[in-house]
Amino acid sequence: MVTHDDAAVERLLAYEEIRQLVARYAVATDARDLDALTSLFVDDVQVGREQRGRAALHGFFDRTLRDVGITILNVGTHVIDLVGADRARGVVYCRGEVQVGNQWIVQAIQYRDDYERRGGHWYFARRRHLLWYGREVGTSPLGLAPANWPEHHTGTGELPDEWPTWRAFWDVGASGPPGA
Repeated sequence: MVTHDDAAVERLLAYEEIRQLVARYAVATDARDLDALTSLFVDDVQVGREQRGRAALHGFFDRTLRDVGITILNVGTHVIDLVGADRARGVVYCRGEVQVGNQWIVQAIQYRDDYERRGGHWYFARRRHLLWYGREVGTSPLGLAPANWPEHHTGTGELPDEWPTWRAFWDVGASGPPGA
């Protein structure tokens, strides 16, 4: 018989609740359920530089999600690092399909998250959206102009250059990635 200590079980429960948090974000966004979406964040979440709280976050989502039609967020790779009993960090990959007017855009997204456990439940404390690219279906992402997201939904984003290891890899002994 295999036995597990309470700490191991607690870690597994934290991982699973955080995974569900990320999945619920995608579903609530696609459903435009702003009450469910904002409830996934700590109650004193920082919104921009000058605002705090779920009401401010609700307003932010209301404004930004009105710029697009249908969205389909499909989360995939998810790395979670517990950094304390009530804090964790995560990296989440997402493929987004987004209706922008009459265009159908595909985006490769990475979220960098900070999570906090409050009152026995995990929440987003911070969620940073980074874009590899956004492109109209049938268009290669190579050679696109910068998207400067959220200004534009199509174009190149910060990734992969945002990773110091990516830059260092190509800085050593090579002229850059193939096709660059």
